[in-house]
Amino acid sequence: MFNLFKSDPTKKLRKKYDALSTQAMLAQRKGDIRLYSTLTAEAEGLWQQIRDLENHKQSK
Repeated sequence: MFNLFKSDPTKKLRKKYDALSTQAMLAQRKGDIRLYSTLTAEAEGLWQQIRDLENHKQSK
């Protein structure tokens, strides 16, 4: 019952992931490949955290 009011931690991470992915795409379009690779690596790390949280939630 009280899970109704509990915030979903993956929601915040997904927003951050989407923002990083968009920034990476824009950096690639500008030709800044170094920034693109840095942002993509950060986004992949966030995606791994999201997957881990979702797998942990499903296993309960």
